[in-house]
This record gives sequence, C-alpha cells and structure tokens, in this order.
Amino acid sequence: MRFISVLFALALASAAHAGGVDRLKAFIAGAKTAEADFTQTVADKNGRVTQEASGKMAFARPGKFRWDYTTPYVQVIVGDGSKLWLFDADLDQVTVKPLGDVIAGTPAALLAGDNAIEKYFSLKDAGERDGLEWLDATPRNRDTTFERIRMGFKGDMLVQMELFDQFGQHTTLRLSHIVRNPAIAPSRFRFTPPKGADVIGE
Repeated sequence: MRFISVLFALALASAAHAGGVDRLKAFIAGAKTAEADFTQTVADKNGRVTQEASGKMAFARPGKFRWDYTTPYVQVIVGDGSKLWLFDADLDQVTVKPLGDVIAGTPAALLAGDNAIEKYFSLKDAGERDGLEWLDATPRNRDTTFERIRMGFKGDMLVQMELFDQFGQHTTLRLSHIVRNPAIAPSRFRFTPPKGADVIGE
C-alpha cells in the first residue's frame, strides 16, 4: 500500500562535525516535536520511478505523528500513541491497526518512538555523500518491510531519508521548511473517520 513507504521524520540538533549516529542521538534527546514539508519518490529495483508524492508531516514523541499527502492523491496517516489510522480519500476507506505492531523497524520508530533506539536498530555512521553526513540504521527485528534506512544530515537538520525494502524498492524522502519543537495542538494527532467511510480493523 502507498502509506507503508513513509511514517518518518525530521529536524536534528547536533554538535558540529558530529557523525550521523551522534546527530540522531542528539535529535532523540532534544526534539520532542517537529514539522516539515516532504516530497517522496519511489523507484523499483531497476531504478525506474514508479511514484511521486508530496505533503506535510508532523510528530510529537513518543508515538504520535501525522502525514498528510496532498499530491497526487489525498491520504492521511495518523499515529495517536496507541493506534495507526490510514485514510485513503479516493477509496473513502479507513484502516486502523495497533500502533506498536505497525511501526517496529520503521522510520517512525526511529524518530517518533521512545529513547531505546538501539534496542530496535543497529546504527552506524555512513560517511559523507552529496554534501550530507549519513547514518545507516538496520532493524534488529528482521520481520519488517525495511531492510535498511539511511538518513542524510546537513548541518543540524535531517534533510533526506532513503528507505530500502525487501522488494528492491528505494524510497527517497526529502524534507524542507523544517521546524523543530513547535507547539502542536494535541487534536492534530487524533483522527475521526469521515462519516460514511468504510472502517477496516476495528
């Protein structure tokens, strides 16, 4: 499904010249909320672009996040701390699942989860490329969609993520207009299914 490629991320505070792992740990320690615009590109195992999308995202640690896709389709993904809500406007359908079962081993667990990050991921610095400082995160639990997640930092900001899944797909997320620790209304992380929508899983 389209939504499974995302559930992720944002701004990171770090010491100057720190590697990717240090930057991520500084983020976990210091960024309780964040907002950003995003663009998402998905390429198949042959490098052919199969999907392009964009929208806005936000999170509040631990466990609350929201992704609003606006182009080329309308889709909303909300993690309210206990459940994950997935709304596809074209289908007028809502899918709801227990949050913990869904985000383990995903970028959401890296960035909107709790502080026990190395319990769930093996982290290592991945050097510099394209003017960014990179980090590789490999899920310790192999029963997950993602084989590897790569994060690219510029200065004290996370500006790009690359997700590699078990099907050979490569998803690139680029973040812009990032705001760290904004005040976000709790209602933004609650979801009420639209009247008349089909609700699956509850």
